[in-house]
Amino acid sequence: MRRGVHRRDILATVILGIGLFAAPVAVDAQAAVKIHRIAVLGNENAPPWEAFRQGLRDLGYVEGRNISIESRWSEGKADRHPALAIELVALRPEVIVASGTQAIRAAKQATTTIPIVMAVSAYPDKIGLVASLASPGGNVTGLSNLGGELHGKLLELLKATAPNVSRMALLWNPANPVERLTFRDLRAAASAAGVEIQSVEVRSPDDLPTAFAAVVSQGAQALLAHANPVNYKGRQLIADFALRKRIPSIFQEKIFVEAGGLMSYAPSFNDLFRRAATYVDKILKGAKPADLPVEQPTEFELIVNLKTAKMLGLTVPSSLLLRADAVIE
Repeated sequence: MRRGVHRRDILATVILGIGLFAAPVAVDAQAAVKIHRIAVLGNENAPPWEAFRQGLRDLGYVEGRNISIESRWSEGKADRHPALAIELVALRPEVIVASGTQAIRAAKQATTTIPIVMAVSAYPDKIGLVASLASPGGNVTGLSNLGGELHGKLLELLKATAPNVSRMALLWNPANPVERLTFRDLRAAASAAGVEIQSVEVRSPDDLPTAFAAVVSQGAQALLAHANPVNYKGRQLIADFALRKRIPSIFQEKIFVEAGGLMSYAPSFNDLFRRAATYVDKILKGAKPADLPVEQPTEFELIVNLKTAKMLGLTVPSSLLLRADAVIE
């Protein structure tokens, strides 16, 4: 009898010992899952940012499980970017993802050590964000949309639908160095296409009413609004104005066309933001931004608002509609 009890006691002791040993291992295994801190800086929480989050999920990163994302939005007020960037840096993230030149520049000025991924940028090598596309150097890398190459295509598409256009107003902010380069390249492309570019400056949302009056007084026959934070925020006002004045409008982002603009031709921003997630993945796994070349777009989108075209009395060529990635009717 004593012998049986002794054996049971030994067995219980062994089981208890195993349990005590296994419990800390399980706890340690759970504690070993690191939560990576990612910061996001941009104009607003628009659809491309969901493509970025989906890109992270595709790579195995899930918010609340192994990553946390802290976001700051300027809401069309570019002068807020520096303060927002400082806020994010103070949180000590492992990587900052920024969209747009002003946001990227603000992040770069706020830190020289935290890696910065450009979700989308223009002329990053020409305005000092990176040393070169092939060898970025420093703590910034990511994706760039094409600069001057797009302007000729925009004008070609506009002339295909509105062949009589000879004067086009450009709503832009000359305080932005990227837009100065854009203005230069657009004028060069427009000269070759036989179109005169009329400069209409918009530095803040308050400038839009005056800008609209200038477009009318200058006799513009078409409108292009640069995809900056101010115009982005005022996209509905811009689209409504162009439609009200029966002016064909063309843009560099489809969200303007969804607001009622005539058409847009641009890189796929969903694709660019999704690819930004791959940079984050590489950096979290130890890669240095300086060693990751800046990539350019591989996918482009043509969006046509057929409803707007009909309201303007324009006929969109069937060949153009067949090429369109989306047609709004």
